[in-house]
Amino acid sequence: MASQTETTSRFILDNIGGADNIASVTHCATRLRFQLNDRSQVNTEALDTNASVLGVVPQGSNGLQVVMGGAVANYYQEMIKLPGVATNAHDDDNPQNSANKEYGGVRSRFTWVDYAFEFLSDTFRPILWALLGASLIITILVLLDTMGIQDFRAEHQPPTYQFMHAMYQSVFYFLPIMVGATAARKLGANEWVGAAIPGALMSPEFANLGSREDVVHVFGLPLVLNEYSGQVFPPLIAAIALYWVEKGLKKAIPEAVQMVFVPFFSLVIMIPATAFLLGPFGIGVGNGISHALKAINDFSPFILSVVVPLLYPFIVPLGLHWPLNAVMIQNINSLGYDFIQGPMGAWNFACFGLVAGVLYRSFRERNKAMKQVSIGALAAGLLGGISEPSLYGIVLRFTKTYPRLLVGCFAGGVVMGIFNVKANAFVFTSILTIPALQPSLGYAIGIVVAFFTSFFMVVFFDYRSKEERVEVRAKIAVDEAMTNGEAVHESEAQPQAAASKHTIRPVLTTPAVLGAPLAGTVVPLEEVPDPAFAGGTVGHGVAIEPSGDVIVSPGDGKVVAVQGHAIGVRLDLGVDLLIHVGIDTVGMRGEGFESFVKRGERVTVGQRLMAFDKETIISAGHPAITPVLITNWKKVGGIETIAHGDISYGDDLLKLTPQEQVTGQRTINENQSSTLHVS
Repeated sequence: MASQTETTSRFILDNIGGADNIASVTHCATRLRFQLNDRSQVNTEALDTNASVLGVVPQGSNGLQVVMGGAVANYYQEMIKLPGVATNAHDDDNPQNSANKEYGGVRSRFTWVDYAFEFLSDTFRPILWALLGASLIITILVLLDTMGIQDFRAEHQPPTYQFMHAMYQSVFYFLPIMVGATAARKLGANEWVGAAIPGALMSPEFANLGSREDVVHVFGLPLVLNEYSGQVFPPLIAAIALYWVEKGLKKAIPEAVQMVFVPFFSLVIMIPATAFLLGPFGIGVGNGISHALKAINDFSPFILSVVVPLLYPFIVPLGLHWPLNAVMIQNINSLGYDFIQGPMGAWNFACFGLVAGVLYRSFRERNKAMKQVSIGALAAGLLGGISEPSLYGIVLRFTKTYPRLLVGCFAGGVVMGIFNVKANAFVFTSILTIPALQPSLGYAIGIVVAFFTSFFMVVFFDYRSKEERVEVRAKIAVDEAMTNGEAVHESEAQPQAAASKHTIRPVLTTPAVLGAPLAGTVVPLEEVPDPAFAGGTVGHGVAIEPSGDVIVSPGDGKVVAVQGHAIGVRLDLGVDLLIHVGIDTVGMRGEGFESFVKRGERVTVGQRLMAFDKETIISAGHPAITPVLITNWKKVGGIETIAHGDISYGDDLLKLTPQEQVTGQRTINENQSSTLHVS
């Protein structure tokens, strides 16, 4: 039996246009990242309905991010096993072809500003895992310092603690090499040459050139000696230059010998250029940005602490937060502390508090889909300090979340400003890294204020619009009543139901033909102007362009959902029927609709369920086409449309064929068919 991960991976592949539509696929800490040949083939609505998918985010012209949370690597591994996908896969940890730019590289469809931020984002994205792991090691050491066991900043450490420091310092010491590799890969240059350039400036031979002198003469030219460990801007600038150098060399050198001479000349040109010019310039850029922000912080730490968390909800979706991460690392190197991470924690925990509020409401209204999204996002946030699952899974899907979120950001930022919180090391702001920020008590108060402010905003004011809330609750009611295999007890039915000769069966046991619940023209479900209906996400069946104005029941059963524009009936055959009048008609708030039955009521074949005014629907700007769906279609062996063209009430519409019975029961023969007609 296929696992949930495999099933979900197949579902994603089907709804992004199949393997032939994938130009490349990779993943980061939380997202599957696709570059597609034609993004118009993506069924975003269907992807959003899957409980494992936390969000769908377009990028550029043909890029697509599918947010999966912390288990994204598992989905990626299953994805590349599917036919036709592996040839286009590009694992961040196992690059196959560094000669091609990710996402098509710098093309005319990107503005230079868009691509600049995309370049920064995708450069730091693959390093996220190492940075996150290192931040937790730092937290352990800072916690030991707080407990008085070992001085975190002591110049001479006992061997055990010296080894532990090496465990996290390795990430930051060799960060320029990592950045050089990922930046070169993003641009399409050779990533190992990109790594070798900063590596040369970090070698013992380079460090010992001056024997404590700041400037030495190499090739008769003055060379400024800098400490490049932990720097991010020099390798970024060097990678950009490497791209143009390689491009020029490939034009000048014959293809037959490019493999030998392109990297040779690249190193011969780029290492001196970086040592003499680009490296010192990059350090100057980084220091300049750090000192500029420090000047603002020195002028008013309070203002900076309030502005930073209010900006993050808007810059993270655009990937603009990655440059700030580089500045944080630069601050640690040049100042010995950072003043951005504390206020950033206010944003993170306001976001996590909002998700906790969503989780609280999901438990109360039995919203299984949002419950699953919330639990995954909250775990990634509180334990890892990663906000993307929260952001893409909830915040960007519901516009009402922003006012709730910003209030928490502001409240937390005010507290951070009062305590002037600073970070002693680069960490991801989670509950595990609280000791790394000082004063820890002030920081803890700030994130608690941010968390519970957003939490209670959601608890009291919800995170959705009224229309979204009504539609979701209606769907929950349908799902609960139409759960596959659910039996309806006589005690739930009205008195007349108990006396009825009909027996409610959980699944279809005999072939049947359903009559039309309304008059009109039959339309294939694929032609419905709504991807969720057309793609079969809601259910399988057919649609009718109505000519009449009344919905009737095609059989005996129980009403399980009544929501103005839609009605759900569990027929005695075991079939769950949903009739949805119009597209996006939930926004009409019942105007133009009249229900004749209530939830829980028994209905008989031909009984009127609801009436509607087609002209009112069309005047409101909505198609009146009406899907007639079997929502528990997985329990039905086959659903075939047997009507075409114009139909009247009760005309044969759908032929239903049962699945084989479970082991020990015989298969129902087709000659036992029963037909439901509207009288």
